[in-house]
Amino acid sequence: MEVTLLGTGAPAGLPRPDCPCAVCATALGADARAATAVLVDGTLLLDLTPGAAFAAARSGHSLGGVRQVLLSHPHAGPVVEVPAGLPQPGRVPDGRESALLTGHRVRAVAMDGPGTGYAVTGPTGQRLLYLPPGGAPAGLDHNGAVVCDMVLADVVGRPDALARLRAVGAVGPTTDVVAVHLDHDVPPGPELRRRLAAAGARAVPDGATLTVGVYEDVPDVPRRTLVLGGARSGKSVEAERRLEAFPEVLYVATGGSRNGDTEWASRVAVHRERRPGSWRTAETCDLVPLLAADGPPLLVDCLSLWLTDAMDSVGAWDDVEWADGGERALRERVRELTDAVRATRRTVVAVSNEVGSGIVPATASGRRYRDELGRLNAAFAGECEQVVLVVAGQALVLRG
Repeated sequence: MEVTLLGTGAPAGLPRPDCPCAVCATALGADARAATAVLVDGTLLLDLTPGAAFAAARSGHSLGGVRQVLLSHPHAGPVVEVPAGLPQPGRVPDGRESALLTGHRVRAVAMDGPGTGYAVTGPTGQRLLYLPPGGAPAGLDHNGAVVCDMVLADVVGRPDALARLRAVGAVGPTTDVVAVHLDHDVPPGPELRRRLAAAGARAVPDGATLTVGVYEDVPDVPRRTLVLGGARSGKSVEAERRLEAFPEVLYVATGGSRNGDTEWASRVAVHRERRPGSWRTAETCDLVPLLAADGPPLLVDCLSLWLTDAMDSVGAWDDVEWADGGERALRERVRELTDAVRATRRTVVAVSNEVGSGIVPATASGRRYRDELGRLNAAFAGECEQVVLVVAGQALVLRG
């Protein structure tokens, strides 16, 4: 089964007409995207958009062989004119499966908002799932779930849709996840590619023709990632974003509850409200057993507080205790942690503060903490496939 993406943008396209934002200002040339429309085997058209016939011609195809047109979402604005020779667009009712004149079988997938998803099975058995903009499948379970060969979905706008598909086994390691309905939420180019790769997805330019079932281009999700940044830099948001497309994430909070500290409680509440409801939380600094066990991805926030706990336990704040075995004990704890990171089979995203570029602390204990955190970050980063530094909300890839 062959699909040609006549457009890969949001319903209003990218750049949006008359939008002054920075993303729209830079979405030019190959980064400009028409509204998403998909031509399947030259005979089935998913979503009819303005200029579809010209888009097909530019990609070396024609709509002359299209025998069925299916719409996935309500189209705002003026009614799109149906080009001469094309059949009238229609929809398949949710849950209904139809054998099309094109030789494909199509099952309509119910969504959690307006629109319909389409699971398309080709004449030779390949499976394509196409989801509308802003939508995620509703009512999915493991019963009868089959792995899709390709998924076309709004990965940026609804990463939880991908998480739901992974949870029921409809998306696996060989599924080619291609982002469509791309809007002005993310700068085009390297930043878009970086965010999608973290979710195990990719983007292709308008006019690209892909073969369903060929997954050599599926990006490998980094198994171990360290996200560094200063205070309020956006490092925790960056870390959380990396795992939004995965189900059953275990969020490891190393800061504890700090009973009576209302400002800390407010910080914790903000983090909890931002996380998907399917994630679980563990408040612990005992990271080694978690890294050694099998299970869902871990998000550790943060190593800075883990180090505070470790330094407390070895008496690192007292010069005498530090010299009399405390330093050696801390080194051993850091070595155990980094060894566990090296050996882990889990996907891990860890957050840590980068404090070495600021004012030199006025106290010996403050300088000791700064130095030990620098050593910990360097050792942990050495075991990670990807290391990211977040500055003013912008992620700079240092490794990977």
